[in-house]
Amino acid sequence: MKSKLFTSFLLSIALYTTAYATDLYRPSRNVELRLPSVPLIVSDPNFSIWSPCDKLMDGTTLHWTDAPKSLIGALRVDGKSYRFLGKEKLDLQAIAPMTDTEIWEGTFLRKKPADNWISLDFDDKEWKHGKAAFGSRDLPRVHTEWSEQNSDIYVRRTFDINELESERDFYIIYSHDDVFELYLNGEKLVTTGEEWKNNVYLKLTDEAKKKLRKGKNVIAAHCHNTTGGAYVDFGLYCEKKDAVKFAAEAVQTSVDVLATSTYYTFTCGPVELDVVFTAPQLIDDLDLLSTPINYISYHVRSLDKKAHDVQLYFETTPELAVNENTQPTSAKIFSKNGIRYIEAGTIDQPVCHHKGDGICIDWGYAYLATPSRTGTEIGLGDYYEMKRSFIQNGKSGLSTLNWWAKCAEEQPAMTFVHNLGAVDKTGNTGFLMLGYDDIYSIEYMYERYMGYWKHEGKVSIFDAFEKLRDNYLQIMQRCRMQDETIYDDALKAGGKQYAEICSAAYRQAISAHKLFTDKYGNLLFFSKENNSGGFINTVDVTYPSTPLFLTYNIDLVKGMMTSIFDYNASKRWTKPYPAHDLGVYPIANGQIYGADMPVEESGNMVILSATIAMIEGNANYAKKYWDLLTIWTNYLVENGLDPENQLCTDDFAGHWAHNANLSLKAIMGITGYSEMARMLGMNDVADKYITIAKDMACKWESMAREGDHYRLAFDRKDTWSQKYNMIWDKMWQTNLFPDEIAKKEIAYYLTKQNTYGLPLDSRNTYSKSDWILWSASMSANQTEFEKFVSPLYKYINETVSRVPMSDYFYTDSGKMVGFKARSVVGGYWIKVLMDKIHSSK
Repeated sequence: MKSKLFTSFLLSIALYTTAYATDLYRPSRNVELRLPSVPLIVSDPNFSIWSPCDKLMDGTTLHWTDAPKSLIGALRVDGKSYRFLGKEKLDLQAIAPMTDTEIWEGTFLRKKPADNWISLDFDDKEWKHGKAAFGSRDLPRVHTEWSEQNSDIYVRRTFDINELESERDFYIIYSHDDVFELYLNGEKLVTTGEEWKNNVYLKLTDEAKKKLRKGKNVIAAHCHNTTGGAYVDFGLYCEKKDAVKFAAEAVQTSVDVLATSTYYTFTCGPVELDVVFTAPQLIDDLDLLSTPINYISYHVRSLDKKAHDVQLYFETTPELAVNENTQPTSAKIFSKNGIRYIEAGTIDQPVCHHKGDGICIDWGYAYLATPSRTGTEIGLGDYYEMKRSFIQNGKSGLSTLNWWAKCAEEQPAMTFVHNLGAVDKTGNTGFLMLGYDDIYSIEYMYERYMGYWKHEGKVSIFDAFEKLRDNYLQIMQRCRMQDETIYDDALKAGGKQYAEICSAAYRQAISAHKLFTDKYGNLLFFSKENNSGGFINTVDVTYPSTPLFLTYNIDLVKGMMTSIFDYNASKRWTKPYPAHDLGVYPIANGQIYGADMPVEESGNMVILSATIAMIEGNANYAKKYWDLLTIWTNYLVENGLDPENQLCTDDFAGHWAHNANLSLKAIMGITGYSEMARMLGMNDVADKYITIAKDMACKWESMAREGDHYRLAFDRKDTWSQKYNMIWDKMWQTNLFPDEIAKKEIAYYLTKQNTYGLPLDSRNTYSKSDWILWSASMSANQTEFEKFVSPLYKYINETVSRVPMSDYFYTDSGKMVGFKARSVVGGYWIKVLMDKIHSSK
């Protein structure tokens, strides 16, 4: 039976690719937006691979943390190879290796040294000796601790060069956090701003190479830590004489990012290559949404009237499954039910052991999988020799069934080769799959849980691969329809630029979450607060993230909220307002954050509960937690109109009491509670709380008014801020605030915009992209709305911060302040959501 099914599957592929190839490999909507980092393979906070380059072949593919997660692709045409994806590791020989290979020792000083400290003949005998790396204790391979804020470290490393061959290429590789400068024998080669990067490759120019000398040399580095983590590591390398590399690059002619798929087209000599990266994250299909498998589809066709001999090469490594490159790994090849697999993972398998922000998964197994098909082969072998074999003869090199590696330097290449044969203008096609089985995904209230797609262990990763193989064409078509829905809904709500922004944000918003069910059968959808603490299921991250999910699948919003309700109903939480979080990803055993956000989180939970009720037409979900919602609403009544000096989500410039936007959240929370009470037949309660809300709204207008706008804080003259929490009054059509207030604010905001958008408030030029779109949605018409979208589009299109979209950035320079790859981009759908709610009434 299996054989018949698989034969049918191959026949369906052949028929489909003949009739519908053009549709499958070309985007249904053309996109002009250049993303700072392009989603390639994404599923959840752990399985996440991006390209931070305008051209796919211009750099190494990365995890959102910036950790290398290398994917490499090349096309061999008539014997010539063209690299179209990623960059192979340089085939280097270590002269002074970094700590991922050798724990080196240098001298260091914590105060400013004499001016000639960078020179080779400087006497550093009074300096301390220390082993690298230097930095914060929780960062990789730190052996000499240095972590104080606003502090400096000066490091000297001497080494010998026995033979100096100037015709070879030399590289300095360095990692740093934050402000960094580096010198080679007294010559400055590196100077950075306030940034943190790992494994930066600097190829020495001919002039820089002249500074090298036979015998003793020195690399000197200075690093200043502003705040947070601190780090210094560096080394010197030269390229091997017989280095293996793809000599030619493909010419990228287009890239289009839609909701579920990223489309690339390349010219490789006389042929054209289409490559499509698809995450089947269909928002109405929780099995596919949560299944950690992505497709890579390809189509090659001749551009002239001739047939060309073509082979395609794809590669990754066990690097996909490690947190640190020093972790030992194992990999193996096997076949199962018509699919060939390469599986890789760490040997230690510390399941759900490591928690934190900027970390990668190091448990479970990565898979490269391909349907068994004539002309295709997979291989597991030496990193350089596999490429050498493909370059020379179009085949994988010598392969083995098993491979063990003690560190990154020993990791093999996991390869896929498809001999496409003689390719003419009709072309040839194929696909492969990348997946990740994390075994257990989340620890929640001291019990470990599998991802939703596993259905408590009833579905294996191999079952999942077979499902995606057997339903490839149907799933790809459904993804295409999802892309069109996301684009077209946003186009109607806010114009072309808004549609492109939403399309770009879709996979980022979903992939910052993990979906599972608890032992009671509750659907839970936990976010990781990427690049902002790593907290799990943070309420004030949920709040801005929800518009996407409120629009297309309200069960996912409940999946973010149910655990917060349950935790707050337990004896472990006794405060009259919600917890901030449930821990640090992937451990969700209770709040870890050291401060509370009383008005913020109370308003968030009540507002979202009310919005669910309005969309569903009943308050059944809220009814289950009515006692908690009542406690939180009463807290808002007592403390929300004129909030004291307490933490809120926008306190980037420090806490200010009497926050006018926070007060708006309280008022709208009380209003939402009234609406839910009325749905539950509690009219007396509804009347009581809407009267309170209306009275507070009237007082708010008087307290916040300042001429042509409204203040940031009631007691602060000459201030202003975005009043994005007022959007709910417009969305719910509760009419607490006269239209003139929003009109006045919008008109004022338009006078305050910078090149890249509207600042958050009068204290600084930085902003939050989600709140910009919330504020913009208070506009009276689409033309006005698009005036706010345009600078934000420009920011995304031009920022030099090449990370998965940062929601926290400077509106004057377009550089990120912090935060990346966060789920809050789900908030971009606020205008789509509002239009949907209005059209349903």
